[in-house]
Amino acid sequence: MDDTEIRSRIEALVEEEHRLRDGGEHTDETRARLRQIEEDRDQLWDLLRQRDAKRQYGQDPDEARPRPEQQVEDYLQ
Repeated sequence: MDDTEIRSRIEALVEEEHRLRDGGEHTDETRARLRQIEEDRDQLWDLLRQRDAKRQYGQDPDEARPRPEQQVEDYLQ
């Protein structure tokens, strides 16, 4: 997945999050999906940062891999 694809996935997740938050009643299913969206988005942002760091240090950005959600979930933005 290249940077453009990662950014597109992030944008799609943000749009879905906005639809769900603006959609009225929040069921348990909606809240669970919102949590999953946040976790997925955090992983994608981390992947972009890894790719940028690899480029900065002359490494191949395609070697970057998503880290487990437990590792990235509490990162500061």
